[in-house]
Amino acid sequence: MMKVATKIAVAGLMAAVIAGAAGCTGGGSKKAKEASVNMFQLKVEIKDALDGYAAAYTAANPGTKVTVETLGGGGDYGGALKAKAQAGQMPDIFVIEGLGGYEIWKDYIADLSGESWVQDTDLAMKVGGKVVGFPVAIEGYGLAYNAEILKKAGIDPAKLTTRAAYEAALKTLDSKKAELGIDAPVAMAASVAGGMWWVAAQHNLACYWGGGLEFTDTTVINKALKGELDIPRFTQYAKYLQLLYKYADQKILLNGSYDDQVGAFAQGKTAFLHQGNWVDPNLKQLGVTFEIGYAPHAFLDTEQKGLYLFAPSWYCVNAKSANLDAAKAFLKAMATTPEGHDYMVNKAGMIPAFKSVTLKPSGQLSQALMAANARGGNYGVFFGMLPDGAGQNVFGPIFDLFAQNPDKMDQFITDMQKAVAGLPKM
Repeated sequence: MMKVATKIAVAGLMAAVIAGAAGCTGGGSKKAKEASVNMFQLKVEIKDALDGYAAAYTAANPGTKVTVETLGGGGDYGGALKAKAQAGQMPDIFVIEGLGGYEIWKDYIADLSGESWVQDTDLAMKVGGKVVGFPVAIEGYGLAYNAEILKKAGIDPAKLTTRAAYEAALKTLDSKKAELGIDAPVAMAASVAGGMWWVAAQHNLACYWGGGLEFTDTTVINKALKGELDIPRFTQYAKYLQLLYKYADQKILLNGSYDDQVGAFAQGKTAFLHQGNWVDPNLKQLGVTFEIGYAPHAFLDTEQKGLYLFAPSWYCVNAKSANLDAAKAFLKAMATTPEGHDYMVNKAGMIPAFKSVTLKPSGQLSQALMAANARGGNYGVFFGMLPDGAGQNVFGPIFDLFAQNPDKMDQFITDMQKAVAGLPKM
């Protein structure tokens, strides 16, 4: 894990761009008696694991009760957090996903620079020289594949490094659906109404922002923040997205939920799944035993072999909380104790962002990311640089409309050009 944290150190770009607990057995900051720490988070895939860790921490730390509320999987987390703030119920620990989130919540975000775990990670969020966010995990994605289905279809995933290769593979899979026992080649969702806008308008769009570039290269998204869409590059990207839409299970694409998408893949009904390594716990729960790997989102005419790696979100501590020290202690425990490490790796199936963690994840997709990170040549993920709500409210409806009409690629490009030109200036 040391290797992972070290090689991914450049992912601290997210923080660099933005900048210009006591253990389960006690210790650390002195906590107030009967401290009640409320955490509000958005990763539905770790809900059970995090609930269990919070309960264990509470049991091991008399005088501190930690409760976790989860809203994700397409729910409006940002809107819910704003509602809590307006009602005077701001949580003690909450999540932000980049500069846009920081700008909204900066008055509530405590300075964590003095915390011991800061020296153990390269991925803490920093603003103005201060540490303001605890990295939830290292995450990443490509296009997950069922190795057994691809083998039966005569497709070598190692050769899926260009858009042309994908086009040929998807055509083959589609022509052999009955033979392979699949409903469609791809499980992907794009519905805004169903809360799945983030699959296409955030994670897939990130391919356009960073794909085929050096890991730290923010040239493309910097142009977008100035109102410019690179039409030749975006056209190549649009052609790739069009392929995914065309060969996706249409019910899932247009109306499906997170569970529908992951479930179809787990049941062997699709060859590909458009999700990141955060689905490892879900796939385990669904009893997946077949071999899984990642192929790159290769949208360019030229070869692409990298995956997308990033620190997508950070825990922030409410600076106005009456339980400030207790909240800090809870995060410290997560980063510094064997119990915290066990939770992150073995229970939640995450790749921790802390160098001292020596455990390795059991999930196949997380293992694939670790291997890709060791190889190098991966791509950065920069949607956290966009204005708050851009993915959901600006790009989401455009991607949803394109999913409904994938033949209208020219309209999709025009709509995106207008949307980028109209982005609020940061």
